[in-house]
Amino acid sequence: MAGSLNGCTSLAEWRAQAEAMKTAVASLSPTQPLPGGDSDWSDDDDIDRAYDPRSGPRDVWDFISDDELDEIGFDSGDLYDGVDGEDHGYGSSSSSKYDMSWLSARCAEIASKRSGLSAGELRDQIVEILSVARPQGELQSLLTDLVGFDDLEFVVDLVSHRAELVAAIASDRIHGDEEMRAGVEGPRLLTKAQRQAELKRRDWEHKHAPLMAAREKEEDLPHVYRRYAAGNTLSHTGKGYALPAGSQRLEFDKYEEYVVPAGKPGSLWPGQKLVRIADLDGLCRNTFKGYKTLNRMQSLVYPVAYKTSENMLICAPTGAGKTDAAMLTILQTIGQYLTPSPAEDPAVTEFDVALEDFKIVYVAPMKALAAEITEKLGRRLAWLGIRCREYTGDMHLTKSEIVQTQIIVTTPEKWDVVTRKGTGDTELVQKVRLLIIDEVHMLHDERGAVLESLVARTQRQVESTQSLIRIVGLSATLPNYIDVAEFLGVNKRAGLFYFDASFRPVPLEQHFIGVKGKPNTKQSRDNLDQVAFEKVREMLERGHQVMVFVHSRRDTQTTAKMLLEKAADNACLDLLDPSGHERYELAMRDVRQTRARELRELVPKGIGVHHAGMARADRNLMERLFGEGVLKVLCCTATLAWGVNLPAAAVVIKGTQVYSAQDGKFVDLGILDVLQIFGRAGRPQFEDVGIGIICTTHDKLAHYLTAVTDQLPIESRFASRLVDNLNAEIALGTVTSIDDAVKWIGYSYLYVRMRRNPMAYGIDWTEYDQDRQLVGRRRKLAIEAARKLQQCQMIVFNERTEELRSKNIGRIASQFYIQHTSIELFNREMRQDADERDILRMIAKSGEFDNIQSRNNEANELIRMRNDEDMIPYEVPEGIDTPQAKTNILLQAYISRAQPDDFALVNDLNYVAQQAGRICRALFMLALNHRWGYQCLVLLTLAKSIEKRIWMFRHPLHQFDLPKPVLNNLDMKEALSIESMREMEASEIGNLVNNFRMGGKIRKLLDHFPTLSVEAEVAPLNRNILRVKLSITPDFRWNDQMHGTSEGYYIWVENSDTSRIYHHEFLVLTRRKLHDTHELHFTIPMEDPLPNQIYVRAVSDRWLGAETVTAVSFQHLIRPDTESVYTDLLNLQPLPITALKNPALEELYAKRFRFFNPMQTQLFHTLYHRDVNVLLGSPTGSGKTVAAELAMWWAFRERPGSKVVYIAPMKALVRERVKDWGDRLAKPLGLRLVELTGDNTPDTKTIRDADIIITTPEKWDGISRSWQTRDYVRKVSLVIIDEIHLLAGDRGPILEIIVSRMNYIGASTGRPVRLLGMSTACANATDLASWLGVKEGEGLFNFRHSVRPVPLELYIDGFPETRGFCPLMQSMNRPTFLAILNHSPEKPVIVFVPSRRQTRLTAKDLINLCGMEDNPRRFLHMSEEDLQVNLARVKDDALREALNFGIGLHHAGLVETDRQIAEELFLHGKIQILIATSTLAWGVNLPAHLVIVKGTQYYDAKTEAYRDMDLTDVLQMLGRAGRPQFDDSGVARIFTQEAKKDFYKHFLHTGFPVESSLHTVLDDHLCAEISAETILTKQDALDYLTWTFFFRRLHKNPSYYGLEISAEEHNTLEAQHRANEYLVSLIENSLDELETSKCVEVHPNGDLDATPLGRIMSYYYLSHRTIRHLVRRADAIPQASLLDALAWMSRAAEYDELPVRHNEDLINAELAKALPFPPSAVGGLPMWDPHVKAFLLMQAHFSRVELPITDYVGDLTSVLDQSIRVIQASIDVMAELGRLTSALRFVTLLQCVKQGVWPDDPAVAVLPGVEEPVPEAAKKLTIKELASLPREDHPSLAKILSISPHQTNRFNKALSALPDVEVSLPSDSLTPESITVVLRRKNPLTDREARAYAPRFPKSQTEGWIVIVGDKQRDQVWGVKRVAWQGDVGVGRRPSAKAVVKIPSPDVVLDDEVGKKQDGEAEGRKVDVWVLSDAYVGLEWVFDGVVLPAPKKEMRIDATGVVDKAGTGSQ
Repeated sequence: MAGSLNGCTSLAEWRAQAEAMKTAVASLSPTQPLPGGDSDWSDDDDIDRAYDPRSGPRDVWDFISDDELDEIGFDSGDLYDGVDGEDHGYGSSSSSKYDMSWLSARCAEIASKRSGLSAGELRDQIVEILSVARPQGELQSLLTDLVGFDDLEFVVDLVSHRAELVAAIASDRIHGDEEMRAGVEGPRLLTKAQRQAELKRRDWEHKHAPLMAAREKEEDLPHVYRRYAAGNTLSHTGKGYALPAGSQRLEFDKYEEYVVPAGKPGSLWPGQKLVRIADLDGLCRNTFKGYKTLNRMQSLVYPVAYKTSENMLICAPTGAGKTDAAMLTILQTIGQYLTPSPAEDPAVTEFDVALEDFKIVYVAPMKALAAEITEKLGRRLAWLGIRCREYTGDMHLTKSEIVQTQIIVTTPEKWDVVTRKGTGDTELVQKVRLLIIDEVHMLHDERGAVLESLVARTQRQVESTQSLIRIVGLSATLPNYIDVAEFLGVNKRAGLFYFDASFRPVPLEQHFIGVKGKPNTKQSRDNLDQVAFEKVREMLERGHQVMVFVHSRRDTQTTAKMLLEKAADNACLDLLDPSGHERYELAMRDVRQTRARELRELVPKGIGVHHAGMARADRNLMERLFGEGVLKVLCCTATLAWGVNLPAAAVVIKGTQVYSAQDGKFVDLGILDVLQIFGRAGRPQFEDVGIGIICTTHDKLAHYLTAVTDQLPIESRFASRLVDNLNAEIALGTVTSIDDAVKWIGYSYLYVRMRRNPMAYGIDWTEYDQDRQLVGRRRKLAIEAARKLQQCQMIVFNERTEELRSKNIGRIASQFYIQHTSIELFNREMRQDADERDILRMIAKSGEFDNIQSRNNEANELIRMRNDEDMIPYEVPEGIDTPQAKTNILLQAYISRAQPDDFALVNDLNYVAQQAGRICRALFMLALNHRWGYQCLVLLTLAKSIEKRIWMFRHPLHQFDLPKPVLNNLDMKEALSIESMREMEASEIGNLVNNFRMGGKIRKLLDHFPTLSVEAEVAPLNRNILRVKLSITPDFRWNDQMHGTSEGYYIWVENSDTSRIYHHEFLVLTRRKLHDTHELHFTIPMEDPLPNQIYVRAVSDRWLGAETVTAVSFQHLIRPDTESVYTDLLNLQPLPITALKNPALEELYAKRFRFFNPMQTQLFHTLYHRDVNVLLGSPTGSGKTVAAELAMWWAFRERPGSKVVYIAPMKALVRERVKDWGDRLAKPLGLRLVELTGDNTPDTKTIRDADIIITTPEKWDGISRSWQTRDYVRKVSLVIIDEIHLLAGDRGPILEIIVSRMNYIGASTGRPVRLLGMSTACANATDLASWLGVKEGEGLFNFRHSVRPVPLELYIDGFPETRGFCPLMQSMNRPTFLAILNHSPEKPVIVFVPSRRQTRLTAKDLINLCGMEDNPRRFLHMSEEDLQVNLARVKDDALREALNFGIGLHHAGLVETDRQIAEELFLHGKIQILIATSTLAWGVNLPAHLVIVKGTQYYDAKTEAYRDMDLTDVLQMLGRAGRPQFDDSGVARIFTQEAKKDFYKHFLHTGFPVESSLHTVLDDHLCAEISAETILTKQDALDYLTWTFFFRRLHKNPSYYGLEISAEEHNTLEAQHRANEYLVSLIENSLDELETSKCVEVHPNGDLDATPLGRIMSYYYLSHRTIRHLVRRADAIPQASLLDALAWMSRAAEYDELPVRHNEDLINAELAKALPFPPSAVGGLPMWDPHVKAFLLMQAHFSRVELPITDYVGDLTSVLDQSIRVIQASIDVMAELGRLTSALRFVTLLQCVKQGVWPDDPAVAVLPGVEEPVPEAAKKLTIKELASLPREDHPSLAKILSISPHQTNRFNKALSALPDVEVSLPSDSLTPESITVVLRRKNPLTDREARAYAPRFPKSQTEGWIVIVGDKQRDQVWGVKRVAWQGDVGVGRRPSAKAVVKIPSPDVVLDDEVGKKQDGEAEGRKVDVWVLSDAYVGLEWVFDGVVLPAPKKEMRIDATGVVDKAGTGSQ
């Protein structure tokens, strides 16, 4: 070894040496070639072999070792790439004629003879071939291919003089030959002097160049354990690296053999101990049961694997125990999720595992290995309850299985597919905490690219999510382990472990045998057989068992037979004979039972076979017999080495040619396979040495010898798959620009190797020198790949901004793993009218099958197949020698279930089938993307045909296991569809198929056959948009075996003429929803001319023949005219505020502005000076509120003393308006303002005194129903209806009723009520205006969307339809982040999301994306102290985490204070982003510069599906974009599905037409008007409808309302007549419904009367369905229990809309376990029903159970909110029906609801500070006793109850608030028809509004009392009265109340038993009286048997039994 630089003691010494060298340079003489200068060496990375070290030092470089050369960055490629021998001077040796001039001349000569390559190109290619070190054989064939056979002598020259040429090339490169670069060809001559001078100059530059920094010097790493490295011995030729010492080379006449002796077995070093299992913690002890210690390798790995979370790479020989090392890392991960923690308490062996919180992924290279690992891990971790499952191409996991599994064992491709979706299996991907990659050396393989993309993706995920994912790589020993470690992100000094062969449990002796004879000839094959036999015999003679590995299933048998024959010929059968084995007899018994003939023949002779094609039981039998030693020889395929751990003393690999279906040819057996097979040699317990023998052909001997012993560095294969992998990342959204792509390539192994070995990747030295990080090279790779993808239409690549955006085609390619070359072909070849034949041809052409080759020996079989029409129904035009034809034939044969004879063909067939199914699915998605209906149907059917292996023209029942004759019979009947068969009886079917027994079975199958029935309704929204509603009902019975957990269907709507798809969706049916009707709502565009009809198709995703087509005719479709009337904004001088001519108002506005804006100026006169009705349409934020105020000032000026009502459709808007007007207008002007909502109902006096009433539609509707009795309703002069365009929404009908009613009131009182409607710009403003009574040309102002104070830039982004809502939302997160950076990097941003959960998830993802930025807290704009102060106030964890990064959350699930903090911080700019649900858009006026609407769907619990948001909501959100005082423009982006883009584009610009929905809820409103006596007859009802907006729209857009009129009849008298009939039937239906509910009485003459029940319904604002339900239940159960009352109340129609979110059915089921009454009490409803949820929430409220999630808190509030109305009405209904017990139960329920307790809970339970369990002494106290307890006794009670000191104050206060009441029935006030009850409060009130103490009820309640008079005995109610405190109510007062209860006059009832009179005789009758509190449980007084005075006159019964009414009252 040359002297080292480090050896030089001083710089001076080094300089002296250098000078000496310089002087020696001149006298250099050309050196002689090396002996044996064959260029076929084994290592091309080293320069040493280019010199002859024995000839003494020639240059300073000879003193520098190869390591140091590497260290200074010198590479063999710098000067002369692996040159042997010739002159290495700096010019070409003058003595050699073989230089560049010679080469150029010869190339010019050859180029002149041939067309094609120019001389320059030919020369460059030859240079390239010669420059790379290659075996001679390969060199020859490459050059021959290039030059051709005509110039073979030129090839001979090139090969034999390669050394000189390479030297010349190197010299040329050093010179940088400028002329050559400029393209000057031909020789270039220098004089000798010039050459010398040039040499000297170069030499000087060379030697004075600064030395590079140390680079490749091998570090001394702590965990690298190796003795022998292939790089430290020279070989016998003095070049390259030698085999280990002791190796022999043996020559025989039939073969050449190299023997590499076994190494010494390793032993423990001094001081090293094995880790004892007993010393480990409980987790390891239980998992490693049966082990005493870990082995040497595992003991060394243990501290890092188990005690740290370091990434690791463990390189160790096969069999060293890597799986257990991996197990240590698995246990380390699991240990983090155990309680108690094993690290803290090593003795514990019982653990609780947080199974939901983590996933571990084990990537194994083969399915066989995956199965073995799954079994192993699953078995050993089962004690922890941990599930381990295989997830490969064979084993698919459902969503729920993924959730339940903790360890997933998968293959690289499968894991790539899973993570490519990025969002599909987020449940899985985001919880991964450990990724184990087995056999990492696969990087060298074709599949290596997949591993690289996986690791790169994981590393980036770790960076972006800041979550720790530990990566552990396991591999065989590999030379460049440091590179692999760097790629895996392993810290070399901590996690890198390398173990050499001495760690093999059994050392391996290796034999490499090269069989002589030309490859693939008979001689070669015979020699191979002979050698294999000899080696097997030799092993058997030594007493070893042998495994013989061959490479096809058939070969296992032929080899076994060959061995037997040769053994017989050589008379050595006794070596194989197993009969002497002790278990022989048992084995024979098992063998006789097998069905495999060859096993029965072979096993008795001592040979077994094993391959994947055998039955599982047979394989197990072989493994067992070999393991027990019965069999001496086992012939098997390589799957046995990978998948089953079955060692043998010796293994023989017979032949190395393996058929690869993917390449379509025989290829060399992979080195990985060889190492794996050799790993099976040697059984630790039996042998000291394992023997591995590989028999190959002579030409491959050197390849395997060097590969297995030297182990060349493994290189990257990533570049070959870069385009497809880049597409996957772009589709995933992780790469969005070229910069991202450059970073992404930086995570690959390719990048690591490009820096280590640039030459191998075509990077020259200068490029590497100038750009050490290879940024330029990576950019070049990325841009080339991006251009290629754009060319294939897979992405959008903006070359200017370098932005990369995925397109649908790219996403489909990524999802289905389709190569870009295939996509290019499909883009070219796909047509929308292609049939099956065309598609089969196109699939066969795709890139996936390019390698399928046709071989001569298959030709006959392929021709035979092609000519068989049954097998190949579609003709194959190409000749069978093309890959396309072969693929096409095999694919068709596969569908026809044919089985070829040829072994290679079978492999090809399976390969084709596997690929084709996937490709066909991808083509279907592409057709769907193109919207080609016919093509979609053909492709989906073909895809199912491939999957089911049944042709589409066969009968669909072929998919079931039916006898062949039956199926043939079915095929023969031409038009026998599933539909027609369904109508037959079993006997008819039996008859049809000539098999009566099968009739019943087929009948059953038909019932289960999964078809759907589809009904469609269409309604035009305007001329161009049609709304479609599909009702889909499953038309089959579910069978778990057949249908599994779900069935999928594609549903699309297509044009009947062009088959263009307008809309498509994927519907998933589950068993749970089988009996539901599924509704789909969507809109489609209408084209001109209209097609006659459209088709709705529902096609099963899995079943052939399961499809339904529904035609929807357009015959009766009338397209409404789109009559958008817009007001232009006039160019007026803005009015100053002085125009108000009112100093008070001027002063008010002066604080905010001096001039009205242009829109307000234009409206000013109409609103402020005239009394006309006005409709104002203008965008959000344009200043409508001030316009409303102008109308208000008119009202107060012109109609003093009148009231103004402002109606807003949402509580949030009401609250905002109350807050704004209260502070801004009411206080300064002294106006009284009152809020009227469900949350806030002031008393009548407050309403009477108010000037402005701000209310919701429901509340105003409820109040104005009784307008005759409420004078304040009649005093209203102006009604302002905000957001009137919400008429189309759920609350629309109420608005219609209010407007109609106000107009009606105005007409009745003679004082018209002015109406001001405000909305966004709408498309049919004229209809709205005419309904509001706006006179033409006077009050209609409909401004366009562009009339905004701040102009808006609007972008609509379409996202691909992903299956599932959450994946879609997740795919929007990164674009959201990029949009923020792009449009509003500094200014405030609001992101609107559809649900509370999405606020959290979106925030989390944005935080992760911030984490990848330079400044992760870029959105936070406050100091750390300020932040901490605010965080301390926050209660919600998710909000707290988000605020840290400047992101706020806002939704109804947060407590009020948290919402306020988020609003406040956002308003003051301290946080930049606010993520909110849509409520924020309405309720809080927080503008932002950028608004992102992230997703336009929300989950609708009622339909249990995702629905589109109302357009009005979207507009409202957009209205928040742009801040008038700060921005000159706002930006809004809508993220929606691709399919919805056009819809939003259309309507956001034209405005949405407003339609009515009154007809859907007419019943309740009709009943209310009948109760109010506004409607007295049916004619009144008809007239009433003519006041409504519905009436106006019915004529304009009849189709929308289901009124069928043909287009010709539209606007004719006939149409009017039809419309009247429609209205009459609508009213008739409503009245029928109301009559059924007993709310209305319809008289024969058409008069209408409300019943008492109808009045109750109207008064309490309930649905008639609630009343109907109560009456029915009361009839069924006359005496209700508390449970009945609670269940009846929960079934109220008012709870229909209670939201049930995703997975809440599971939460409900959990919650139900903690509650007393089961959900079944509500009448067998499912867990996901809103009524069940209401029932459970009520119980949780009484039981004081903590609610499982925050959403339930809000839900409980709304349940309680409605409950008071429902219960109060129920009390009245029970009283009306005379049900006393039931009425009392409902009063108890009312008390329980207000107090939040059960009736039997101790009375003290309501008091603050009382803990469960209550002491016995206090349990018995009643509420009355508590209320009457003197003040001085309060402390002693507090003591008994152990009230803590800080609660004492509240406790005393609550105790004092309880009412101590005296109740009396003054006898002087009793009359025969009435009872008077007097209540007096003995203790003073503690609240000025006499509010009851009800801390658990969300709204304050006043103390009230209910008096019930009835008859206990008969369970009869006579009367009910509610009463509140009267007179002066205030703190300290003791108010009283008086209730007079009217009761029916005394009746005479005949006693059933006795028949005697029971009329109370002379003293009058007896009644029972109950006085009950409506707020306190148990606070009640009962007066039994109160005797009423007798009536003045007796009642008589005459002889006929007819009652003579002589009494005073009526009944």
